[in-house]
Amino acid sequence: MKKKVGWAMLLIACCIGGYLVLPSNHYLRRALTHLLPKIDQYPIFENRTVKAGNPQPWLLSEAYNTLSIPEKDLPVFEELGTVAYIIIKDSALLFEQYWEDYSPQSHSNSFSMAKSIVSLAIGCAIDDGFIKNVDQPVSDFYPEFQGYNGKPLTLRHLLTMSAGVDFNEAYSSPFSPTTKLYYGDDLQKIAFGMKEIEEPGVNFIYQSDVTQLLAFIVEKATGENISSYVSRKLWTPMNAEEDALWSLDKKDGIEKAYCCFNSNARDFARFGQLLLNKGNWNGKLLISSSYLKEATTPDTSLLFKEYNETNHCYGFQFWHLTYKGMEIPYMRGILGQYVFIIPDLNAVVVRLGHKRSETRTPQHYPDDIDTWLGTAIEIIQASE
Repeated sequence: MKKKVGWAMLLIACCIGGYLVLPSNHYLRRALTHLLPKIDQYPIFENRTVKAGNPQPWLLSEAYNTLSIPEKDLPVFEELGTVAYIIIKDSALLFEQYWEDYSPQSHSNSFSMAKSIVSLAIGCAIDDGFIKNVDQPVSDFYPEFQGYNGKPLTLRHLLTMSAGVDFNEAYSSPFSPTTKLYYGDDLQKIAFGMKEIEEPGVNFIYQSDVTQLLAFIVEKATGENISSYVSRKLWTPMNAEEDALWSLDKKDGIEKAYCCFNSNARDFARFGQLLLNKGNWNGKLLISSSYLKEATTPDTSLLFKEYNETNHCYGFQFWHLTYKGMEIPYMRGILGQYVFIIPDLNAVVVRLGHKRSETRTPQHYPDDIDTWLGTAIEIIQASE
């Protein structure tokens, strides 16, 4: 609430000063009109379709929706504005529930879960031979990124958020580069405006513009936009039921690749199932298992700079946690968008909603995750 009030007061001040009429402040006018990002904002942007070319519904489990969310957990679901919650068990839909006016077909923003999708696109491009490997220098694609102090900047550094660039990930100010990425109309200017300021491959520092640069590399390497490539290599082969929408910075523009992949819970779950299947889908290898293993394994050679400790929670644009002895890679978005991959249970859990908890666990993940995972485990165990 304080953030919204602050932005509204700034809007009044800027209007009085005539600041918003400047052409360069297009993003600011949009930001102060819509305030903080929301899960259903895709209609305010131009969007590119990620085509679902061979849709097939999930199989239904014999126990499909025979169980309910435990009463003790419902308050968290409701307080944080959950709109969709589903469980895939043994490649079949075991449970789903929707709130408000959301349905299995409703689009919701992925936010930073899209970073994991970009990582998968990089893996596909390596398999296709468009990219040599994750240690290929970024300068092979964009010579302006030469590295720092004699150490080349590589795709590995971008994937692990250890690029050593000057992008400041901030959400509370309408003047931040993160706000410019989201509401602006020139992603290329922002991405190529980053400066290399420290040695790459040392510190894990979460930076959305690094993912945007990865998407530019996918497009440069493959010769097609990332929506088309993801549709061809992943979305269609995974039998997504609905077309997705990837929001653009302007008409016929560039995908906001670090965020803003708009789809539904059932289809988001397919990314989790692909990881459970080690890259296979219906007998066809869509992405190499070796890449997925590395992508979902934290790079412990890095220092998690914010906490001054070894990185145990981030791989190649995928998060990782340990829950009740289970190692769980997952996709994560800022408003509580999650896809959890639980190999020990052969399960995938998706939660979409308006908010997530501001409280962090000792593993540095939002503690609402304990509810989504705990609920899933109870339902799975009760169904067996």
